[in-house]
Amino acid sequence: MRAVELIWQKRQGSRHSQQDLEGFIQDYVEGRLPDYQMAAWLMAVFFKGLDFEETSWLTSAMMHSGEVLQFPGASLLVDKHSTGGVGDKVSLMLAPLAAACGLKVPMMSGRSLGHTGGTLDKLEAIPGYRTSLTPSEMAAGLAKNGYFMTGQTQTVVPADRLMYALRDVTATVESIPLITASILSKKLAEGASSLVFDVKVGSGAFMKTLPQARALGQSLVQTAHALGRRAVAVLTSMNVPLGRMVGNFLEVEEAYEFLHNRYEPDLGEVTFRLVGWMLFLGGLVESVDQGIELAIAKLQEGTPLQLFRQNVLDQGGNWSLLEQQIGNRRAPVVLDFLAPSDGFFAEVDTQVCGLVATGLGAGRSQKEDILSPEAGLEWLLKPGRTVKKGDVLAKIWTDHEAKAAQALSRLEQACRFEQKAPEQEKLILEELY
Repeated sequence: MRAVELIWQKRQGSRHSQQDLEGFIQDYVEGRLPDYQMAAWLMAVFFKGLDFEETSWLTSAMMHSGEVLQFPGASLLVDKHSTGGVGDKVSLMLAPLAAACGLKVPMMSGRSLGHTGGTLDKLEAIPGYRTSLTPSEMAAGLAKNGYFMTGQTQTVVPADRLMYALRDVTATVESIPLITASILSKKLAEGASSLVFDVKVGSGAFMKTLPQARALGQSLVQTAHALGRRAVAVLTSMNVPLGRMVGNFLEVEEAYEFLHNRYEPDLGEVTFRLVGWMLFLGGLVESVDQGIELAIAKLQEGTPLQLFRQNVLDQGGNWSLLEQQIGNRRAPVVLDFLAPSDGFFAEVDTQVCGLVATGLGAGRSQKEDILSPEAGLEWLLKPGRTVKKGDVLAKIWTDHEAKAAQALSRLEQACRFEQKAPEQEKLILEELY
């Protein structure tokens, strides 16, 4: 079928065949289909949607648009994907933690997007750390340490790289079938047999409401099942920044502390739950709770820290310099955010918190922006806590006083204080499998 017929078909709300979708994606990747026709089709999908089978076919076509990686021990290859949040450094601890328990974790990650941080940017805050690996280096990392951390290669899922760039500039990002195909095509091309999706919900997430997050979680899980993979979606709250730190090196430091068995309760709860599911889907434990117990035991033994150290060294990082920088590497300007009155710290707009961190230098407003690894926020008190006037709620770290002053003003407007205790929200909201 010609491209214009496929566009017309979806514009009318009709259904595509698997053969037509495969040919359409292949033509686009090989340069026979112009951007303007792909953009028109993406907009038609945005308004008319794809059904479950169409989404599965699109995902498969995108996955096979380039190199599909294969590693030994397929049943133990388990990965995690987060839809993005503020202070979400979970991958940094989760990968060595899962590997210490016996899994193989092939982790391809991305960069900051909008108000959310990117795992690659955090890793690159480690002195010398390389985030671009060849397939042979990935295989060596899995064999030696049980995991690797890398960015997407040019040869893996080129369809997604091309299509996402178009979606970003044509206002077609927020389509559940397109999000599903984008996420899953990359994860399946890594060779993972099981997948755990951390679908964030709330003010600091892309999915603001539980019904939105549930719809995405169901789409991810059902499509993964259709393509022969085990999967679960864990819906977690992102109404409060996760952990204490927001910012690239700051979050590396918090991950380092976590691997030394020193961590914030919320960060521990989310990380251990996700690892528990990974171990269960990988067949190493009989229940998620048993997986959590195993992960906690391994953390206390120190094995994940040893694997993290070896991964840093193997990917070019300077471990001794990193250790020297922990607790010492900070941006030159610091400003305290103080509680304005006695009472309860009731709420923070977490999206604003992420945007503030971006403005300080922790994220990108444009693709070409250069990051300041030391910039960000350190939360000393978070929503739900009793505060007294003048208590330090957060420290603002940046390279310029004007940026710090602007950040302080925005945080003051983004936070709410009350005289009565707010209701405590659960962190783990739902699990779909």
